[in-house]
Amino acid sequence: MRVKVIIILLLFLNVAKAQYFNNPVLAGFYPDPSICKAGDDYYLVNSTFAYFPGLPIFHSKDLLNWQQIGHALTRPGQLILNDAGVSDGLFAPSIEYNNGLFYIVCTNISGIDNFVITAKNPAGPWSNPTALPAIDGIDPSLFFDDDGKTYIVYNSIPPENQPLYDGHRTIRLLEFDTARLMTKEENRIIVNGGTDINKKPVWIEGPHLFKRNGWYYLICAEGGTGYHHSEVVFRAKTLNDKFIPDKNNPILTQRQLDPNRLFPVTSTGHADFIEDGEGNWWAFFLGCRPYKEDFYNTGRETFMAPVNWEDDWPVIDLKGSEVKYQYPIKAKRDNLLQQYNNNFKFVDNFQSKQLNNRFVFLRTPTEKWYQLGKKGLTIKLQPQTCSEKLNPSFIGFRQSHIKGTAITGFHFSAKNENEKTGLLVFQNEIHYYFLAKSIENGKPVIQLFKGNEGSGAMKMQLLFSSILEKGRYVYFKVEADNGLYRFFYSIDRRIWKQLGNDLDGAYLSTHVAGGFVGVMYAMYATSNGKQTTNTATFNFFEITNNDDPYK
Repeated sequence: MRVKVIIILLLFLNVAKAQYFNNPVLAGFYPDPSICKAGDDYYLVNSTFAYFPGLPIFHSKDLLNWQQIGHALTRPGQLILNDAGVSDGLFAPSIEYNNGLFYIVCTNISGIDNFVITAKNPAGPWSNPTALPAIDGIDPSLFFDDDGKTYIVYNSIPPENQPLYDGHRTIRLLEFDTARLMTKEENRIIVNGGTDINKKPVWIEGPHLFKRNGWYYLICAEGGTGYHHSEVVFRAKTLNDKFIPDKNNPILTQRQLDPNRLFPVTSTGHADFIEDGEGNWWAFFLGCRPYKEDFYNTGRETFMAPVNWEDDWPVIDLKGSEVKYQYPIKAKRDNLLQQYNNNFKFVDNFQSKQLNNRFVFLRTPTEKWYQLGKKGLTIKLQPQTCSEKLNPSFIGFRQSHIKGTAITGFHFSAKNENEKTGLLVFQNEIHYYFLAKSIENGKPVIQLFKGNEGSGAMKMQLLFSSILEKGRYVYFKVEADNGLYRFFYSIDRRIWKQLGNDLDGAYLSTHVAGGFVGVMYAMYATSNGKQTTNTATFNFFEITNNDDPYK
């Protein structure tokens, strides 16, 4: 009898635990979420800036279990990122579904500007981008009205391009021809400045338009994408009427809270809404998890919260003033799937024919410099470096938690001192740490570098160096611990030696480095400006996350 009671209790606890989803829904650098529904399926897309492939596509049946099914921009001809800074490239995609076809509108500020792509299957292939030159701004979003007309809303310049203050922007509306994939007629302003132009609101952007109970709703981000970020809402009875802001705006922000609170989520905004199959509404939005003050390295992540309706206005129900790390949902977690939140472990032994789609390159590859085979992942050393706006031999994975480790093992013998291979902790062209195997005076060494001002080959500062007594094969490990990083190496994966001291993680934070991305752990090989035929072979890559904010 006692055994039965225990079993029933365990089953109850398991079911109870399964009735919650954990925030962030997508941990690590997954900003600007946009979501759509097709039948019983949900699809979500994020910004990728200068990383390739572009625009990851996630699928879910229940809004709890998410799996990446591909990228929207996978072919070099679709996404040109020549000379793009890490935080340039692709901004704020928006995904919609209508009459058997999926649409994404987006902005590539380093190339085609605003464009639209389509696909019958969201896993791909997606069409080549069609330019939308009439859109004089960023953050386009499609809306399919119930009268058969289609519109694009977007962030644009002030009236007559005469700003009244710094950050003065508008939201504009254009009709869109889905048959010819082009805009129609002249645009018109539907929001000038923001919720109250007399208060000089800044950076109204990230608009999404939808309809409910005879009202047209426009949700937008406001306040800039940093600590003062927020989400606001407007509504109108027709698209020709004036859009009226909600008196309770902003409907989402964390800027008013104590920055010293436990497990803070900050910078919330850039939301998109979705209705599930049971009439429940949900908000997907970006947020950040700082380890102190406004310092965070994991970038802007995808969060989720329930939405209620009061007097035909949406209320993002945070269950209090703070974004929570758990909210209830009628679904059960499938632990057999790859995990994108919680304290997951990711291991790749590189025995598949294709790279796992969680790996990304820095800018568009101009040649095939890597190969998967029985020995693992072989990477050719290229002259390009991560300090340059080029496509180096860089295969990255998002840092997804504040505390965790990245480990890899590889075969490599440097022929010259300029040849270096190892594990890169990368925020941008200047802000990075590089744990490398190389040679000094003909002897193998382990080196630890820090990015330095001034881009180009060998523009790194050597922090520490240690002679490697033996072994062509070496293991590297990086530990992230809130605002610190530690770097280790081993020849047997049993005895680890730390190279140098704990290093300042704030150097890799968005607060210090700027930009819109998060840290990447990357397998990286370079010959630093010189040609070589040398290669390195990585046998595995492992991520383990140790923080547990799910209180």
